Amino acid sequence: MGAAENADVVRRGYAAFNSADIQTLIELTDENASWYTPGRGPLAGRFAGRDAVVGQFGQYGRLTAGTFRAELQQVLAGDGGRVVGIHHNTAERNGKQLDVGCCIVFEVENGRMISGREHFYDLGNWDEFWS
Repeated sequence: MGAAENADVVRRGYAAFNSADIQTLIELTDENASWYTPGRGPLAGRFAGRDAVVGQFGQYGRLTAGTFRAELQQVLAGDGGRVVGIHHNTAERNGKQLDVGCCIVFEVENGRMISGREHFYDLGNWDEFWS
């Protein structure tokens, strides 16, 4: 697959995430996928395997009563399967408001996400929201 097809996989993943379309997320995530979320909060850490990765995605919605959104702003894709999704996160939780930019570096192979690594523009804001 080329850069355009890999970028489309990421776009479809964002759309599925924001609409809580678990079936599509499962289809787009490789069974041996890995994910990394930085920080000190309850969602920080490394996750291995599709069930753990998709379960991590579900936590965002569960812990924010469905208010979490990752509004995609730009997708950058090159040859070799690497795709960067630049987005803006918003959510409400326990009287707190999340408002932070983020990008995720994805590795896409054969039409599936095999890894994702989140990078927050303001990790302190992210950690404070989840504390």
